[in-house]
Amino acid sequence: MAEAADIKGTGPSPARRWLRRTLTVAVGAPLLAGLLQAPVTASPAAAAPSATAAEDATGSKTVDVSLDTLTPSTPVEGDTVTVTGTVTNRGKKAVTDAVVELRVGPRMSSRSEIEQVTGRTGYRDDSDPAPVRDAPTAEVPELGAGLSADFSISVPVSDLGLDEAGVYQLGVSLTGQTPDRPYGRVLGIERTFLPYQPEATEKKTQITYLWPLIASAHVSAETATDDQQTPVFEDDALAAELRPGGRLDQMVTLGKDLPVTWVIDPDLLATVDAMANGYRVKDGSLHVPGTNKELAERWLGELEKAVQGHKVVALPFADPDLASLAHRGKDVPGSLGHLQSATALAGVTVETVLHVQPSTDFAWPVDGAVDPAIVSVATSAGADKVIARSDSVRDDLSYTPTAARPLGNGSTTAVVSDALLSTAFEGDMVRAERSTLAVQEFLSQSLAITLEQPEKQRSVVVAPQRVPSVAQAQTMATALRGLSGRRWSQPSDLVAAATAKPDPNASTAVPGSSRYPKKLRDRELPVQAFRDMKTTRDELDDFKVVLTSPARVVTPFGNAINREMSTSWRGQTRAATIYRDNVQGYLQRLTKGIQLVDKSDLTLSGRSATIPVTVQNKLLQGVDHLVLRLTSNNRNRLEINGERVAELPVKVGAGHSQSVKFDATANVNGQVPVTAQLYTEDGTPYGKPMSFTVKVSEITPTVMLVIAGGVLLLVLAGVRMYSQRKRLAASRAAEAEAAGETDGDEETEDAEDAEEAEDAEEAEEAGETDGPGADGPDAEPARDDADGPEQPSDPTPDTGPESGDPSATGEKVDR
Repeated sequence: MAEAADIKGTGPSPARRWLRRTLTVAVGAPLLAGLLQAPVTASPAAAAPSATAAEDATGSKTVDVSLDTLTPSTPVEGDTVTVTGTVTNRGKKAVTDAVVELRVGPRMSSRSEIEQVTGRTGYRDDSDPAPVRDAPTAEVPELGAGLSADFSISVPVSDLGLDEAGVYQLGVSLTGQTPDRPYGRVLGIERTFLPYQPEATEKKTQITYLWPLIASAHVSAETATDDQQTPVFEDDALAAELRPGGRLDQMVTLGKDLPVTWVIDPDLLATVDAMANGYRVKDGSLHVPGTNKELAERWLGELEKAVQGHKVVALPFADPDLASLAHRGKDVPGSLGHLQSATALAGVTVETVLHVQPSTDFAWPVDGAVDPAIVSVATSAGADKVIARSDSVRDDLSYTPTAARPLGNGSTTAVVSDALLSTAFEGDMVRAERSTLAVQEFLSQSLAITLEQPEKQRSVVVAPQRVPSVAQAQTMATALRGLSGRRWSQPSDLVAAATAKPDPNASTAVPGSSRYPKKLRDRELPVQAFRDMKTTRDELDDFKVVLTSPARVVTPFGNAINREMSTSWRGQTRAATIYRDNVQGYLQRLTKGIQLVDKSDLTLSGRSATIPVTVQNKLLQGVDHLVLRLTSNNRNRLEINGERVAELPVKVGAGHSQSVKFDATANVNGQVPVTAQLYTEDGTPYGKPMSFTVKVSEITPTVMLVIAGGVLLLVLAGVRMYSQRKRLAASRAAEAEAAGETDGDEETEDAEDAEEAEDAEEAEEAGETDGPGADGPDAEPARDDADGPEQPSDPTPDTGPESGDPSATGEKVDR
């Protein structure tokens, strides 16, 4: 009622307020006193310490126990299990009276239980078994702070208490004491698993293990200028992987003796084959010969022998990133076309290099993660089988179903690899402990699968990481050797796994796009990458139509564009961008090898003349199917071939230039801008236009008449002066003869010399040029420039390689 009164705004009476305060103080005082005097207690949540807190409280993480080897990994009756490792004191106080013991049990009842045990760290008294009774131990009298000690324990299988077949927990613990706690307790423990199946099961699980041979892209779009088009590599880093002990060398060496299905990127084969046949490597602006030809030959030879008798699956050329294409690239026109060409190239490459017939109808998205878009893209190029993973296509079942099942509408087969087995060897496998634990967990999980439904035979696929390291590959090989006894499994291949009878209870639904992992989506190729590929492809399409040997550029550039879509670029954004820029830049340099030579402005001194335009080809092959279009921007002043626009075909040999001539007719004096542009035969502009100005400057008939009259007057004046001088010389000669003829021959010669000198002087004054003249007797006659293209910037047709510099200014085209 009081609350109701408060809500309505009618407050309590003063007496009632006094009574309420009194009761509050009387009740609250004892509670406050209790809170002040009692010790602080934890909240209910804190009252129940976590497992980690319990482990820390016991000090079970004081010593790090490293389990380095466990042999045999899959023991049978009569075997002796040997465990070796190292114990390291991580605490600040010495450990004394320590002993290393084995703890076996209990038997695991499911795969999920194995996974739970894997996640434990410190010792748990409520879940970890007691030490094996009467089993040998390893004593460590004293272990100083930060120090380590090795141990080795061997126990007969009969003493381990393995009552029946199954997977058992195997713990290796160190029990000791420290100065602050002088009593024995577990200071460190490491857990692993012991798969025990002494006799073969009736129904063995068929295990298909994929063995991937995939590497990053190393070949550029450039080739050498020789007839073989020797490929040019961006770097020579692949050689380190091919050398003995290298990653790819180990994959072949280990895989040849294992029951695996080889999954190969054909680009890797093409790259190594190119190395084996001679290659060049970029070194700054130079291309230097590659030096690892013999290394590549050896690796290819070993691989060819290793794949004999095994199934080989060829991925699309360069292993395109299907998820990136589905999420970022399929809306960019032409992107799916690259996937189709990459798929078509895959089988041919593998068969040519390895001489085996591969399967090409499998698609493998990154980490087996799929959604509707990925499945649609993966099958668009002809693949009807998709390698997915069970953490993407999830089955709500208590057992592991067969890998193959129809997906979506049933036209696509999903081969769902097991997520736990496929990721068993990720991470750092260099440390012996990590490798040993991974092997034991893999073997135990495989046995647990068989024991889930021992009356049914199922097919399981393992699809490991795409590019295993050397240590990871060695660990994978060790695990597969552990299955060699075939007591609960038998090897199979991917083709057989894809055709196995599906489990009717297995999921066939394609996961929604919202379930695609964000960490994978964040590492996809950006949309700009596919736009860059489209730009390169479009420029290549325009370029190839004008070449006499288009295959010399189509093949290397097509392969380079495929490499731009490779899955190997994930996590290498900058390197991927540089590679795309290099491919596009090189193509643009090639296309600029066909260009118009710049012309200077020219003068047309007449009503008609020929205008030559030079096309230069710096390529190593001829160009054809080009048209040169010359456009007059003012037809009223200047016509070209009788029109405003004229076109002539262009065909230029390798390393040559060609002058294309157009007939020009001037109607009015003045300047006319002219534009020259190359086009392909279908009307697509090729290259940049080139502009120049034609100045029309005609000499009129009146001007010519005045000039002719002036010349005539000069000639007449010269003739008159010459006649007068001749008469004067004759008169002087007659007078000299009359004066006497006895002067002798010398005087006569002097008179004749004087007369000749006077004649020469008169002729020079009159402007006569007849006779030998100053140019000498071998001078050639002047040439009429109206009959040919002899312009400063226009060479004769079909010349050899020449300078592409612009012509001299003031170019003049005469009548």
